[in-house]
Amino acid sequence: MNKASFLLTILLIIAVSASGQPEIKSMSFEQYIRENIPAKAAIDIFLNELSWAKFDPETGYKLGNYMPHDGIDKSSTISTSNLGGTRTSFVYANKPCRINTYGDSFTQCHQVSDAETWQEYLAGHLGEPIRNFGMGGLGVYQAYRRMLREENTSDSAKYVMLYIWGDDHIRSLLRCRYMLIKEWNKEQEDIEGVGRMFHGNFWANLEMNLETGQFVENNSRITEAKDLYKMTDPDWMLENLKTDIALQMYLFRQGKINEIDTRKLEKLSMILKFPLDLRNPETLRENVSKLLDEYGFAATKYILGKTNQFVYKKGKKLMVVLFDPYNVLRSLLEGGSRYDSEIVDYLQQNKFNYFDMNLVHLEDYKAFNLSVDDYYKRYFIGHYNPAGNHFFAYSIKQKVVDWLDPKPITYQNTDQKMTGFKGYLDSY
Repeated sequence: MNKASFLLTILLIIAVSASGQPEIKSMSFEQYIRENIPAKAAIDIFLNELSWAKFDPETGYKLGNYMPHDGIDKSSTISTSNLGGTRTSFVYANKPCRINTYGDSFTQCHQVSDAETWQEYLAGHLGEPIRNFGMGGLGVYQAYRRMLREENTSDSAKYVMLYIWGDDHIRSLLRCRYMLIKEWNKEQEDIEGVGRMFHGNFWANLEMNLETGQFVENNSRITEAKDLYKMTDPDWMLENLKTDIALQMYLFRQGKINEIDTRKLEKLSMILKFPLDLRNPETLRENVSKLLDEYGFAATKYILGKTNQFVYKKGKKLMVVLFDPYNVLRSLLEGGSRYDSEIVDYLQQNKFNYFDMNLVHLEDYKAFNLSVDDYYKRYFIGHYNPAGNHFFAYSIKQKVVDWLDPKPITYQNTDQKMTGFKGYLDSY
């Protein structure tokens, strides 16, 4: 730590203590990395036995086969996939598929069983399958990379959904998310056993080059399963994470470390044209948090632009889905503003086809005389419960019906009997 950083750290500790807030244990970025590496036993399970996720050289991991103890009424959920990591589907699964969905755990539909996803509910209503390429923990960029790969295979579809949730914006920027979910992993080990829910390992990511002011798309630093054991080496982890500015900013925002390289942040602030005072220790943590959000939004706008170019070139149709029940929806329900308004503005200004589930819930809430917490119990158990996925499916239904050409068989005015689909999807 240089002299300036050391002084800033001391001033920050003094300011926090003087404010009457609990004093945060001083820990350097290096120390945090060294103390939070995964155990070899966890990686053994992840690579060699049934677990929630399995290794992927590009996105770090994809859906595996397991039954997490995380469902409604203390039930386990059946979470399975095919060899490519696509979540198992049943409804019209042997029929031609026109819609592929990409995103994180709200796309995957974590905490419900395979037949309780919103894709399955919607497929049943439309009379045709919907593929689920979602995976818990992915950011916008990792979902985008999965999309690029799958849309160049036999599983390609004309209609593509990209679902953006919560802090997906920031996840795009991380080289490895494991450091941010270490505590969650520990909780899961107590429930499921060591390694059964392991994920968050190195993946492809997006970073800002502070010299050129341009985003750089990086491949994963671990592209072979056997090399995953490098994550158990604190020296290797430090070498590969010490310049991950997004990770440092996130840990600083959470109060898990008490030092930050403000010189790099000032460069980033200038590039993003988002001026902030990064020299005042009393407002430093708040301003780092704001800058991190802005960095994430810039990444998402970059990815959306690339996605739009890709689907246009391939002759596909894109729908962007927005939903953030904890950072956006709760604020709206309590009469506040949304922190992601910059992304909404970008989608509107660039004429994206998008669906905002936050606004659907805002209207739905008005039909009840419930507290916000009680309203959440109707639909959420962390992620959506089965009722939540059903509500989502029928909320987005009309948007999808209007999007598809030809219309789903259930929305066509035809005398044709259900024994045939000629003129609709001829291979039925």
